[in-house]
Amino acid sequence: MSSWPPTADDTSAMDSSLSASEDDMVAADLSNDHIPEEPEMLNADDAESAQTLAPPPRIAARFYRPSNNRRKSSAASSRRNSLSSQHSHTSNRSYRNSCQTHHIAQHLRRASILETRKARLADRAAHAEQVRLRAAQAKATARSSNSEERAIAAQQAREKHLAQVAAACAEEVRRAKKVAEEMKERKATEERRYRLEMEEKLADAERRRLEYKRNARRPRTASSPSKDHPKNRAPSALTSEDAATRIQTAWRARARKRVVDTWSELGLSIDKVRDTSFEKVTALLAEEQLLATAEKILSLFGLLSDGDEPANSSSVRTFLSAYLILGHPAHVLSRDGDLEQDLITKAKDLIISFESALSKLTAYNHYTLSPMRQETVLLAHGPFITAFNDWKTRDSTALVETMVASFVSLDAIWQSVKDETADHVANDYRNGIRDNQVILLSKIKKLAGPERALTLIRKAIRDSRRARPKKKPTGEVVRPRIAVDSPASGSPITEDTAEQTAAATQLEASSPASPDGHQATSLSKLFTVVPPNRVLVHELSIDKEFVVDPLPTAKVRDTLHRELCDAMLKGFEDGEGALWTAAMAENIRAKLLRLLKPGNSMHNLISETLDPDLINRQCSQGMFSYEKFFSFMANILPKLCAPVRDTEVKALADELHEEGSLSEMIEKLFKLLHVIDLLSLDYSNFLLTTAAPTLIKEASGYEQRMFAQDLETGAITLDRTRRWWRNAAVNMHTEADRRDPWNEPTPMNRPTPQKIYARGLVDLAIATPQLRDSELPETLDLDRDRISRIRTDTLRITTIGGILVTAKNLLKRDVRSQWKHEANRMWETLKDGYLKDANTPSKIVSLLESSHAMPATTRTQLSSTVTRLLTQAESGRLSDPVMKVLFQRLKTHVFSRVSASSSGERIKAASTATEGLATTGLPEFVNQVGDIVEQLGKLSEIDRSAHGKWYEAIAEEVDRLALEGEELTRSSTAESGNSATASSSVEGED
Repeated sequence: MSSWPPTADDTSAMDSSLSASEDDMVAADLSNDHIPEEPEMLNADDAESAQTLAPPPRIAARFYRPSNNRRKSSAASSRRNSLSSQHSHTSNRSYRNSCQTHHIAQHLRRASILETRKARLADRAAHAEQVRLRAAQAKATARSSNSEERAIAAQQAREKHLAQVAAACAEEVRRAKKVAEEMKERKATEERRYRLEMEEKLADAERRRLEYKRNARRPRTASSPSKDHPKNRAPSALTSEDAATRIQTAWRARARKRVVDTWSELGLSIDKVRDTSFEKVTALLAEEQLLATAEKILSLFGLLSDGDEPANSSSVRTFLSAYLILGHPAHVLSRDGDLEQDLITKAKDLIISFESALSKLTAYNHYTLSPMRQETVLLAHGPFITAFNDWKTRDSTALVETMVASFVSLDAIWQSVKDETADHVANDYRNGIRDNQVILLSKIKKLAGPERALTLIRKAIRDSRRARPKKKPTGEVVRPRIAVDSPASGSPITEDTAEQTAAATQLEASSPASPDGHQATSLSKLFTVVPPNRVLVHELSIDKEFVVDPLPTAKVRDTLHRELCDAMLKGFEDGEGALWTAAMAENIRAKLLRLLKPGNSMHNLISETLDPDLINRQCSQGMFSYEKFFSFMANILPKLCAPVRDTEVKALADELHEEGSLSEMIEKLFKLLHVIDLLSLDYSNFLLTTAAPTLIKEASGYEQRMFAQDLETGAITLDRTRRWWRNAAVNMHTEADRRDPWNEPTPMNRPTPQKIYARGLVDLAIATPQLRDSELPETLDLDRDRISRIRTDTLRITTIGGILVTAKNLLKRDVRSQWKHEANRMWETLKDGYLKDANTPSKIVSLLESSHAMPATTRTQLSSTVTRLLTQAESGRLSDPVMKVLFQRLKTHVFSRVSASSSGERIKAASTATEGLATTGLPEFVNQVGDIVEQLGKLSEIDRSAHGKWYEAIAEEVDRLALEGEELTRSSTAESGNSATASSSVEGED
């Protein structure tokens, strides 16, 4: 069959050969069957019928022939009915029969095609009906939404989980019931056994009573006893086995009696341990005789295994520790948590059951425990051992962490002093640190094992050295390229030249010659970031690698530069552009020439190009070109900058080459001033680094001379210093009297000036902000910012420590455990303020909750505590008891380390610093507290070397006034006593 639908040629051929009657018949058949035609077919039929006329009926009847069922091939029919064969069809009459046959075949083919289409359309209609029915059925079916499905799935999961929980609970209940039934059955068995024993004893007693009544005692007579009397019966002969059994039983009973008697002679009880000091009890429990006796008595109770000597020794010591825990819990236990309370309860149960069972060992039962009492002791001993091991594991972990932190702290001290102190001092430090590290290492190995101890120490030292701040870049990194020709880089520097070098680093802004212009006022406001000479020398004494940081004053300098440029723009608009141009060029020329040596080629080039007279003449004639000026600056700045400034200078040079309007020119000038200030700062830092060794050597003498000069000129006084020293001395004497109130106030017992200075320095630095001027002595005026920063860090340490201690107590954790990660994150969170926004308390609580799960009630309580502590820290008034205690302990700890006079005392204080902070409740802040102690130690050393003679004079003055006050008090007391004696004698005479 040919393809469907047919082409236009095929359709026209078909229609030309059909008769009208056949068309009517086909139309009737189609109308009867109600089968619609396709649009293409209908349109094609209409078009062809409009063009081709149907033959008359009589002619069509002549050509009609009976239809043949055989169907011709589509290829033949299409070929014979094509347009190319129409001529032969109409002209050649001999082929008429063949054409009629072809017409009939075409008609049959069309009928077949119509039938095929009718069938396909019927299938299509049936399929559409099925789809419609399925859609209607699906639409009629009630379907749940996605949320309902999820709810059903959640409900099913919940029911499944509840079923699992119920099954687990049922299993636990079943197990508990089984244990209870076993205990009940065992108790019932014991009760039946005791009842049988009692019944047997009662029956025996009743039998003896009846025997006694039946055989009444007769009065004494001289008659001899009867032959049946037991005394007259001959003793039965014992076998050797029975004799051996009796002898062994007696010997064992005797041995048990001696063990019980020896233990009773020791008199070890809870009351005795409680009434004896902790040191004596510890020594008593370590005696070999007591340990041997305890081992024997525990073997008698069945609490030791046979043949395992190390395990038995450990079990004996663990058992004896129960007496120590009950007698001195404050000395043994570091905190009062749930684990400690459980341990105390288990120890009490063990000792009570042990002493109760021990009291029942008598000669009546041959010093043998009954099974029930032995089982009671065993049941109490097992839970105590478990609780003791749990407590010991947690306590040893915290102790190991503390000792590892102490080891690392000693290593950090050695890393900081090995290259910065004299050889003999470094040797003292090395020997002391090595001895303390050996002791700590042996203790850590005992608690954690050799391999784990070495692993922990290596990891802690590696992390500590990585966390140490790296040295600031010096030398070639920040050296200006033109500084190679500088005299400071090669010539030796004396004290005078050092002062000149430091003075030369102060970049003072120059003002134009005309004092009445606005530009002169603006230029005079510019100042350098380099501090005065005394500040430079003082900072170098404390930090050998000190460099000037531009960040603190960068915003101020940029503001002044912006003000200057705005004034210059206004001057251009007012017609004063020539004056501003000359003044700005002269200012830039002066800044650049300070970076160069006179006579240098670059120095000569800048001097000639930016000559003030030349620029004034060009400005007056209107010949000055800013494009040439910016091009010149873009060429010379890369030759003057340090390598670290290449990127900034290159960006500025590219921007200077671009052309722009007046406002853009002023903006370029602003950026040029900013970059020149950075270059000047780099050069100043280079000169400072080069002259640092000489300046450090002469620092104390220079500061002393400057301070004496200020005193002579009356710029400062020593009133605040005297008041500060007097307060520190009073505090030290008060503490000394509190420690030993009955001691005589001899000079030997008086605090030394070094202790008084350390007390005053710590009281000044470890306090709540803000630092008032009346609190700061004149000798420490240069350290105002440093002391304020230490105060801020101290308050932050106390606040975070209070929050962590509260969280640990609420979560029943050991306060000595180190939560370093949480502490570091809180330190960064509170760096910008305690209550900078309303969400800070919730952030702190969420930070803790992310690492440690806590119930809702605990979270609510912790949130209120955090809010209260942050509010107090923000106001600077510490009223919370926890924060007050932590703050006082921190001050005491810092004072004990700062007041150490010799290297041995410093090493000892540093080796016990971590343990002290852990006991205090601040184990996470070992590094921060160490930095504070290091800063205060350096500050103390530099300050006392520079102002020592004034401190000595003030100390002598205070001591003299104190002695005069004491003598005055004694004389007044003596006079009052004499007057009382005289009045009493007068009364006697009367």
